[in-house]
Amino acid sequence: MAFTTPPPLGDDQALAIVAPSRPPDATKLQIGRERLAGLGVETRVFPTADPDRDEPASPAARAADIEDAFADPEIGAVMAYTGGDDQIRVLRHLDGDALAASPTRFFGYSDNDNLRLFLWNRGIVSYGLGVHPDLVCDADLHTYTERYLRRALFEESLGRIVPADEWTDDWFDFEAREPREWDDTPGPTMWVGPEGDSAEPVRGRVWGGTFAIVKWHLQTDRYLPAPDRLDGAVLALETSEDVPPPREVGYTLRAMGERGLLERFDGVLVGRPRTNAPPLEWDPDPDEYPAELENVVTRELGRYVPDAVAGFGYDFGHTDPSFPLPLGAVATLDPEEKALRFGPD
Repeated sequence: MAFTTPPPLGDDQALAIVAPSRPPDATKLQIGRERLAGLGVETRVFPTADPDRDEPASPAARAADIEDAFADPEIGAVMAYTGGDDQIRVLRHLDGDALAASPTRFFGYSDNDNLRLFLWNRGIVSYGLGVHPDLVCDADLHTYTERYLRRALFEESLGRIVPADEWTDDWFDFEAREPREWDDTPGPTMWVGPEGDSAEPVRGRVWGGTFAIVKWHLQTDRYLPAPDRLDGAVLALETSEDVPPPREVGYTLRAMGERGLLERFDGVLVGRPRTNAPPLEWDPDPDEYPAELENVVTRELGRYVPDAVAGFGYDFGHTDPSFPLPLGAVATLDPEEKALRFGPD
């Protein structure tokens, strides 16, 4: 199946804000709309994103909102307000043919990776970032996030990704409006398996997203692509505020290996992991967790796809700032230059 990168947002088009997971907080929604307006983007709030809602709309209503936004010729992009934990229930209500007939740039991640993997199956490229938290959790929109959001809205591809100079996984206190603490960014690393050639770049379409959502799709087995469509692809994973124990990530990759899926990927991209999270059943060490995660990923790659190239510590997912990871786009991982690029097809 051929892939389509939906056209950039047009000058005469608006961006639809929808809530496929949870409805918005009125204050945060307004901040997000103001920041999009600062980019020259007109926004329209669709019914599921009405801030007066106390509970999410029904799965069928959330699906209808997405379909309506895609079908509206005055809408050139669709952005999810935020994530959640039940969007997989929406997918059975979606008309994939209708979405494919009106491909539109969709923005969202976390729970919204359910929809993005659904769009992947229909050959539609989609992007990370959402209104909350990405656009609203600091006094100003971070320049790094703004740079790549502009590309995702208005250009054909993201191009080369330059690592951010700083990062944080601090929560933001909307009442106190205190600035968050930022750390210097350790640069991304790349691993080349023992059978790989460090001079050879890997190039393939990106599939994956938030680890929990990928795991759901493996478990339900309702929305996985045909295995041969993953041949030569790049697997993207980021671990979210769930902070899964590294062994759990390793077990899932091992199961993918035994299922004959992991060997189909030529490359792997792992987002910068966060460790600041709600109370967990275990106590991760923020200094050790990234290395532990890298170790289990490279261990399983060495077992099942030893010629793969893997990149770690990229700025997508649940840390700030972030670039909008484009699922379905062609990524190039160049181990010699330690470079990451998206597009052209």
